[in-house]
Amino acid sequence: MNIMTTADDYGVVSEDATMTLERLLPGPIGRIWAHLVDSDLRRHWLAAGAMEQRVGAPVDLVWRNDELTDPPGTRPDGMDEEHRMTCEVLEFDAPHRLAISWGSTGGVTFTLREQGAHVSLTITHRRVADASLLLNVSAGWHSHVDVLEAKLRGTAATPHWDNFVRLRGEYAARLKG
Repeated sequence: MNIMTTADDYGVVSEDATMTLERLLPGPIGRIWAHLVDSDLRRHWLAAGAMEQRVGAPVDLVWRNDELTDPPGTRPDGMDEEHRMTCEVLEFDAPHRLAISWGSTGGVTFTLREQGAHVSLTITHRRVADASLLLNVSAGWHSHVDVLEAKLRGTAATPHWDNFVRLRGEYAARLKG
């Protein structure tokens, strides 16, 4: 179990309550893209849910975070065993850009850029106005991408829930400052 987080791995929150997280992952780009759009691959790091690959298509995301790592860690109070949300594909430009709606926020955009044998994944989660939601979104994206990176590198991820709780504490301190 590795904690691979470096100072550059943390998301940055801008004044309009937009969180941006960037991570350099082992490519090729098609492999990373598949982990965004293929339900069977996405469920291993984020959430399951079939996605028609076209603008306007619904995406029914299903989180089962206890299944992301073995062991899963200790689930925090208030977090359910399963969570569901219906989103909509807002942009689809394979294999470079995917944007989806996201609850009461301004939506999430995934941008992929090739960098040699690696791929830069940028996640931009816009207009997360509620402070407690912003904290969970920041720690959530970071911990989920940690799982993705470990899987892509063939290493063991830190237990998801323990990593999430640790990161939530770190983001709480960062967002206050």
